[in-house]
Amino acid sequence: METSKLYINGSFVPSTGTDRIDVIDSATEEVMGWIPAGTVADVDLAVKSAADAQPEWAALPQHERSRHLMALHDELSNQAEFFTTLIAREVGTPIKLGQFVQVGVAIAAIKDAVDELEAFAWETPLANSTIVREPIGVVGAITPWNYPLYQILLKIAPAMAVGCSVVLKSSEVAPLNAFVIAEAIDRVGFPPGVFNLVTGFGPVVGEALASHPLVDAISFTGSTRAGKRVMQLGAETIKRVNLELGGKSACVILDDATMTKAVSSGVNNVLLNSGQTCAAWTRMIVPRSRLAEIEGMAVEAMAKFAPGSPFADGKVIGPLVSAAQRDRVREYIKGAQDEGARLLLGGSEQPQDLESGYFVLPTIFTDVTPDMTIAREEVFGPVLSIMAVDDDDEAIALANATPYGLHGGVWSEDLERAERVARAMKTGQVDINGGRFNPLAPFGGYRQSGNGRERGHYGLEEFLEIKAIQH
Repeated sequence: METSKLYINGSFVPSTGTDRIDVIDSATEEVMGWIPAGTVADVDLAVKSAADAQPEWAALPQHERSRHLMALHDELSNQAEFFTTLIAREVGTPIKLGQFVQVGVAIAAIKDAVDELEAFAWETPLANSTIVREPIGVVGAITPWNYPLYQILLKIAPAMAVGCSVVLKSSEVAPLNAFVIAEAIDRVGFPPGVFNLVTGFGPVVGEALASHPLVDAISFTGSTRAGKRVMQLGAETIKRVNLELGGKSACVILDDATMTKAVSSGVNNVLLNSGQTCAAWTRMIVPRSRLAEIEGMAVEAMAKFAPGSPFADGKVIGPLVSAAQRDRVREYIKGAQDEGARLLLGGSEQPQDLESGYFVLPTIFTDVTPDMTIAREEVFGPVLSIMAVDDDDEAIALANATPYGLHGGVWSEDLERAERVARAMKTGQVDINGGRFNPLAPFGGYRQSGNGRERGHYGLEEFLEIKAIQH
């Protein structure tokens, strides 16, 4: 696997700089590889390559673009086991979980984009006009470390499907999987310049990409803080900026819910990927009349999970991705205790039987009030806050008492009641009674959780311009 060179214009080439970035195994804290720290000059070369390649790629018949993408799908599918192991080391996701959420769903996103493209209406009549959709051009894709393969493919597959070329800046924290993608694209034989990979730090590579005048659209997933900077830079050239940012999602459990299922599902949700999930239900909003019962259920459900190696059997919570992330989450735990939240399980200590690795104990707080930091800010770790309310209206108000709005859940045996609460929640997605994942449904946020949508028909639209031709 070539990780010492960038992928630009159909070839692996050295960076114009000499700096490199070590990649750390999250469970052992040992160096497992390194990547180039790309430069502004590297970004410029990649963007110009993408700009040169895009018109011919867009002019290819749709079935030809789809053929390239399905060949990539098959190449990556053949490497699914390798990806699972690699991401377990880079991110810390347990193997059994990673097979589905890190790899299976990710690779399927390619086929989803191709299938959606087959039914896509490129031209529609409107009175005396024809509404035409055209690829926006060069797309800069900036992706995070928590679901690295998924986030890359969720951006590049629909963008390339509709005829855009791409320059990818993958996370420098978990970047090695991006090189596997680049190698597969090279083997498949995509035209040079349609896909380019420049690795490096956000303030250098990310900002150069977001501000480049030849980049027509930026698709960014990451923190709200970084997303604000990307939007500022994109505004300089009035490029389209799609942002999928942070969240502080609520799991609203009403008093008539099937409590065991609701509470255990809420706990499982917040522990997914060790809590490193933007859509995690980190606030469990519950009826005050059943608070003690729910506290006990939550502790029982979470206590079944233990921190451990991502390669271990059983219900394991893997490490966090880095020392910085571990320390950040532990500071939130300490802060919550200082502010008066009551600790039910876990805490800020290193697990006793794990001397190395970026582990955080699965943690539950109760007596959490809306003004506490842990109720307002995204923790991005295995930490659950339980918050009590007296009725449905108070539950809705508390669920919406956040600058974010990415996801949420509602639990009730009265479906009409649950639907009313779900519709009142200011958030991009809501699951009722654990409604299953729909790969065609639009995913994205309200307010400071971002703008734009990914997946399905909506994901294709993000990479298109609309033209009206009058007759």
